[in-house]
Amino acid sequence: MTTIFAQGGPGQIIDQATRRAAVRAAVEYAGDTSRTLALPPDATRPYSGAAELTQMLYQEIGRGGLFHVMPAIGTHHPMTPAEIRRMFGHAIPPHLFFEHRWREDIVRPGSVPSEFVRQVSQGALSDTMPDYDVPIELSRRLLEGDYSAIFSLGQVVPHEVVGMANGFKNVLVGAGGQQTIHKTHFLGAVYGLERMMGRADTPVRAVLNYAHDHFLADLPIIYALTVMAPASSGETIMRGIFVGDDHATFLQAARLSQQVNITLLHEPQPRIVAYLDPEEFKSAWLGNKAVYRTRMAIADGGELIVIAPGIRTFGEDREIDGLIRRHGYRGTQATFAALQNDGRLMDNLSAAAHLIHGSSEGRFRIVYATDPSLISPEQVQGVGFEWRDVSEMIKRYAPRQRRSGPQDGFYFVRRPALGLWALEKDFPGASTK
Repeated sequence: MTTIFAQGGPGQIIDQATRRAAVRAAVEYAGDTSRTLALPPDATRPYSGAAELTQMLYQEIGRGGLFHVMPAIGTHHPMTPAEIRRMFGHAIPPHLFFEHRWREDIVRPGSVPSEFVRQVSQGALSDTMPDYDVPIELSRRLLEGDYSAIFSLGQVVPHEVVGMANGFKNVLVGAGGQQTIHKTHFLGAVYGLERMMGRADTPVRAVLNYAHDHFLADLPIIYALTVMAPASSGETIMRGIFVGDDHATFLQAARLSQQVNITLLHEPQPRIVAYLDPEEFKSAWLGNKAVYRTRMAIADGGELIVIAPGIRTFGEDREIDGLIRRHGYRGTQATFAALQNDGRLMDNLSAAAHLIHGSSEGRFRIVYATDPSLISPEQVQGVGFEWRDVSEMIKRYAPRQRRSGPQDGFYFVRRPALGLWALEKDFPGASTK
């Protein structure tokens, strides 16, 4: 296992020639690409750079043999044909795309044992769920598709479930089954978002590493990892690209992401305003990144205003959407109580994790500004948020004309999914941006 290609730095721009060189290095290392599966992210990761890498991969090998694409959607809505065309263009024929069905069409090669989970999580679940193994479920296509090469493509960025996204997560969660998704999400939530975010060494990452070493080691998977960051011009640029088949490759990408994707502030902010692009965010399941990525920087008694013109539902999945509407974002203790009384929630632990992540735990107010024709004020208030009319908030804050950073009377976050905003004390020794 090795790192095949590594280039990047806080001041670098990875141009198209370098990106193509990375793809060619991956193809050369793979050797036999006669039956290839690409696992890029879905439409919820429009700035990952992975769509272009998938196109390049198809240009390099797609016409010479079997080539399939299965977006690693995790629990998200399947991509529509229009979303596929918009993200991946027209070069890859539509019939080569397949849907990952995370509640079915999966196989289970084994489980991560409770003893290991207890050890790496420092007993975080011992009081509530002492016997907590993590079943590893994967798309049947990965284990039974007889692929000679599998390319996992995606972005490393701070993430609420695992600390830093991608690496083995893209396969084990993005192309994973419901029990793997539920149990890893809940493990991270109980361990604590503030202890996870922006860190490469976390209990969930340890579980994924264990699963990879025990159940994926024989699969011909190569990881192509990007690091993206907003430039001063407002555009998103690639700062690094790392290709390999081991955990060390991920760690290189994670170190760069920590440098370019984490903004450290001197003092807690009394008011943060975050904007959710309506083309990117249509559910609170995704839109709550505005909560996850900023809550470490918000002062006690402060306020988070989420300007969300495209939000029309809570969950990406009908079952999970119903559970969010039933229980709301009311904090860890309320969620634990709900678990004791709702078997459906217990069967969907990723929903319980989402309820914990999306709460302020009573520290600050969360205001969602939405279009009342898409989702009603009563629905927003029913899950524990305050509501404002999105047209009024757009007029007041003019989010499309602003860049992230301190403003007159508030701090603005233009693209919450691209980073993490925290305090210097949370990352001692790290440099500020």
